[in-house]
This record gives sequence, structure tokens and C-alpha cells, in this order.
Amino acid sequence: MKTVSAFGVTAGFLLSACAGARAASYPEKPIRMVVPFTAGSATDILARLIGPKLYASWRQQVIVDNRPSAGGIVAGTIVSEAEPNGYTLMLTSSAFAGSAALYRKLPFDSIRDFHGVTQVAATPLILVVGPALGVKDLNGLLALARAKPGAVNFGSSGLGSGTHYAGELFKQVAGINVLHVPYRGSPEALNDTMAGRTEYFIAPVLSAMALVKNKRVLPLAVTGKERLPMLPDVPTAAEAGLPGYVYDGWFGVLAPSRTPRTIILALSREIARILQLPDIVVPIKSTGAIPMSSTPEAFEKLVRDEIVTRTRVFRAAGVKPR
Repeated sequence: MKTVSAFGVTAGFLLSACAGARAASYPEKPIRMVVPFTAGSATDILARLIGPKLYASWRQQVIVDNRPSAGGIVAGTIVSEAEPNGYTLMLTSSAFAGSAALYRKLPFDSIRDFHGVTQVAATPLILVVGPALGVKDLNGLLALARAKPGAVNFGSSGLGSGTHYAGELFKQVAGINVLHVPYRGSPEALNDTMAGRTEYFIAPVLSAMALVKNKRVLPLAVTGKERLPMLPDVPTAAEAGLPGYVYDGWFGVLAPSRTPRTIILALSREIARILQLPDIVVPIKSTGAIPMSSTPEAFEKLVRDEIVTRTRVFRAAGVKPR
């Protein structure tokens, strides 16, 4: 029979008590918010909106640490290896699920090494075409693709990106044979769609808005479940004739696994409160995103489900894991 010494029991209680005390007094020092993308990106903007509000509540600075390298792998490694005490967090996007689906081996386990805190926003995309294409609505684009199988191209902001995933999902739901053309980023993909070198691009709303307003590209549909307030005349894909096609990217906060639940809940509740403030809601919506919080469990499920879905869609598209 296995025995436990009195010292071991006492030590265990002491460790548990110390952890509980630290969680109860959280936060006692600045919080590091790691962002896997460059300054000025949508993820960075969200972190810099939320950070000052956390400081206003808790009087502890939130330091945004941009680590834009290797598709978010560097940032993920930093956070997965950090001490699980609530002082190192990551505000990431659905690209996190994309990396898990695209790479055979990562320096971390995308599920086991992280604890969900909360979703922060949802971000639908917008399908645009160049004006010279002569297509006026989504049914027209689908008719063109079906009439010329293999001859229609769609752009993306890179292999495995959210725009690539949205394009492959669109292709599979619509049952069309189109070719993927990856670019270095959204600006390049938009430029070639505008110029007619590719037929369409399912673009981030913020990236496409200026060209939409100037009529340099024509918006055919948004990928979310609802129309966007900033583009009220643009239908959803379902309204435009493709029921079953819905894609919402997401942003959210992750912490290292084993972070005390009291800290996770404190962060989740406070960020949820912040996301309801008018001076946060308005600037988030101006980027084309929709403020949206969740429980830690719901966010973890969202991440898990998207990894599974992206893996399935990429495999069906013939995208080989790296």
C-alpha cells in the first residue's frame, strides 16, 4: 500500500494555499500580452484597446509584446512555456487554429498547452470581385466558375491563412473547381483581384473597405451569419444564394495551461465587461469585427472545433501538412 508522509500532506496543503493566495490577490504586477502579429494588425489593435481598460480596473499595466514570426509559432511557444500565473497571456486570432491544422509538428500542443480565457471578437470576411469581371452577384460568380471549371482563380493572403481556409471552404460548399493563388498578404491579393488577374478574393473587411467604397472592387457577400452594419446592402452568402456557407474568424485570449481557474475567471469576466463599453465597441466594429466574449470553456471548444474543421478542409483541398 502506498503511504503519504505527514510532511508530504502538509507541503501539498501549503502549496495549494499559496497558489490560492496568489490567485486571490491577482494581479500584483504588469501583465504581458503577447500578440503573434505586427503592430497595427487587427489583433494588435484589439490588445491595445483592451490593455488600458484592464489597467483602469486593476491598476496594473498591460504590456503588448508583438512577436510576428513563423505564423504565430514564436508567440505560441513563448506563452506555452511561460509560468502559469496569469502574467503572460496571448491575444491571438483564428490563425492559431490554422497553424495547428497546417503543421505536422509544433513546439507546443495547441490544445493541451493552453487554457482558454475568452473570445474577444468575431470577424466575418467579404467576397469581392474586380469590376471588369462583369459579375454582379454571387450567383453570377458561381455560374462563371461552373461554366469554366479549373479556369477561375481565387486569391488568399497566404497558404493556410484564414482567407485561404475561407476560400477552400467556399469551394467545397459550392461544389466548384477553382484554383488557389496564394499571396504574401491581403493587399497583394486585393490588387490582383481589382486588376482582374484573379477572379475573386474572400478578404478581411478592414483591408477591403477602402476599395469597396471607391468601387475598385465589388462586394458580393459577407461570410458571417448576419450582414455587417458598415455594409448593410451586402447580403450574407446564404442570402446571396449559397446556404450552408458561413465563416467567422475569431480573436481571443489564451493563457498557459495550469493557470489557476480563479485567475482565468477573473480575466474572462473583466474582459467580457470591457467588451461591452461603448468606447471599445465602436472602434472594434470600425475594423469590421464584432465584439464577442465567451466562457473559457466555450472558447476552448471553439478553438478545438476549428482545428478539426480546418484540418478536414485543408486535407480535402489537397493541402499537405508541413
